[in-house]
Amino acid sequence: MTQPEGTILRYSAAMRINHWITGICFVLLVLSGLAMFHPMLFFLSNLFGGGQWTRAAHPWIGCVLFVSYMGMIVQFWRDEMWSRDDIRWLRAIDRVLVNDEEGVPEVPRFNAGQKFVFWAMALLVPVLFFTGLVVWEVYFAAYTSIEQQRVALLLHSLAAIAAILVWITHVYAGLWIRGSMRAMTQGYVTPGWAYRHHRKWFRRLVETGSHGPVPRRTDVS
Repeated sequence: MTQPEGTILRYSAAMRINHWITGICFVLLVLSGLAMFHPMLFFLSNLFGGGQWTRAAHPWIGCVLFVSYMGMIVQFWRDEMWSRDDIRWLRAIDRVLVNDEEGVPEVPRFNAGQKFVFWAMALLVPVLFFTGLVVWEVYFAAYTSIEQQRVALLLHSLAAIAAILVWITHVYAGLWIRGSMRAMTQGYVTPGWAYRHHRKWFRRLVETGSHGPVPRRTDVS
């Protein structure tokens, strides 16, 4: 899809593909994992062709998720580093939540909430992957004891619950901030959007000649 004239490229095609592979894998893992987590949710296994197929597919999807998220770390880690401004931004979170960002510290490419989601998943995805390997009996049963598998399964379940909560936060924020979903589906944002929500990032683009002049306040949307 051609980027409209006068807009700013926020995510390249490679970034968007990487993100959606990760997101789709995560949703499939949640559905298949819940199907195996409790008998009341076993009906979800029908989405994968039954219980045996669910059990077989779940770990392989987990492998794809792990590799995909490592790709996201490689692409985004520099822009996701914490700074003192992130602490100040969090202290003004009440104004951010009501879309009143005047007086809030200027935000670089990602705000503190986005950085929290990124690093939380950067921790949880490896935990899920390696604990999943311990309980992947087809390939690793001979190398682990029952006690180790029990501990790994408990950690896997707790990490999964935490990851689901982080994912819900991520999706909610993406829907709440108008224009965010367009950035991840089509790759671009308007100058007004960038100026309002990620002003420090926008100013850097202007300084490096990546975009035109800062929009007037009446143009911000």
